[in-house]
Amino acid sequence: MDPRQETLRRRLRSLGFDEVAFARADAVPAGGLQQWLVWGFHAGLAWMERTAPKRLDPGLVLADTRSLIVLGVNYWPGPPPPGAGPVWARYALYEDYHETLKPALAAAGRVLEELYGVGAGDYRYYTDTGPVLERGWAERSGLGFLGKNGMLISRTHGNWLLLAAILVRLDLAPDPPLRPGPAAGGRVGLLCGKCTRCIDACPTAAIPHPGLVDARRCISYHTIENPGVIPRELRAGIGDRIFGCDICLEVCPWNRFAREGRRLLLAARPAIAARSLRDLLELTPAGFAAAFRRTPVKRLKLAGLLRNACVVAGNVARGAGGSHEFVTPLVRLAAHASPIVRAHAVWAVRRIAGAGAAGLLAAVRAREADPAVLTEFDGPTEGGAAREIAPASAG
Repeated sequence: MDPRQETLRRRLRSLGFDEVAFARADAVPAGGLQQWLVWGFHAGLAWMERTAPKRLDPGLVLADTRSLIVLGVNYWPGPPPPGAGPVWARYALYEDYHETLKPALAAAGRVLEELYGVGAGDYRYYTDTGPVLERGWAERSGLGFLGKNGMLISRTHGNWLLLAAILVRLDLAPDPPLRPGPAAGGRVGLLCGKCTRCIDACPTAAIPHPGLVDARRCISYHTIENPGVIPRELRAGIGDRIFGCDICLEVCPWNRFAREGRRLLLAARPAIAARSLRDLLELTPAGFAAAFRRTPVKRLKLAGLLRNACVVAGNVARGAGGSHEFVTPLVRLAAHASPIVRAHAVWAVRRIAGAGAAGLLAAVRAREADPAVLTEFDGPTEGGAAREIAPASAG
């Protein structure tokens, strides 16, 4: 191996990356991605289908790509405090990592230029923002293996690595996968054994096949990517998870090896987890902008977060009666400008207040004209195909 490569690895780690590995830019087996798309598991993620050829061939992203540098950042913050309000995906409790990793990726490019004499046009970097199968390349370079939950699982960091990749026109010596031979070619569950905890724990049954997540049933998809109405039969399974979901990550036995990371490239936002559900139900546009500026939550927009808050309220206070503290803000939201918010607010009031909801909602029902909202006044409020789970908190 060229001694410059270990210097490169060391320099990139000094920038804040916890893991640095190298892969040769060979062809990627197309079977898993194509099957996922054929089955429609990408739901509304249309760009996954549009960019599939590039994801399978790095040379279509950067011509003459010969190697990939795969980078990992450990974002495990330790166990969350008990009873701390609605549950957020752990990555959402930092400033947007897509932005905070960018300066280090730019610096990594300058290191490449310094050590190898390449130009700025000879490499391209992404962190979950471009047509690159980061998890597949991370597996190929030995950073971990693909779990039955579809995530990269590290023997050192468990399920808690944020990934980035640099495509480069250099021949770098590849790091070996965790196990050589056919098993290293992308087999799901390489070190899972018979464990199916992630599949069994999913409250919406979103992992119908090991390694393939059906976004149409996934809590993360519906609370982040879905801009519209969350299917009624999935709402109960969301429980108290207001933005994203870590259930299939949390239950993985490999997490016992995870330790808090250096987090040199991450900026914690502890105030997010501290917000009560009542506070979120009463958010104004100015309050939303101030609270979630520079975080992943900002892309959800206020209406999306209010929609999610309504669902969580309906779950954590189910059957509590019309005098519950959530009912007043929910009735106000049932008259919100957004029909998406109104629909979920109506559902939540009915789920909490039961028979008393009709009187509480009579005025807004009389004014309602949107068909999607009107169906919520009479439709079922209990879970359908999804499994209801006890929420972790009721704050």
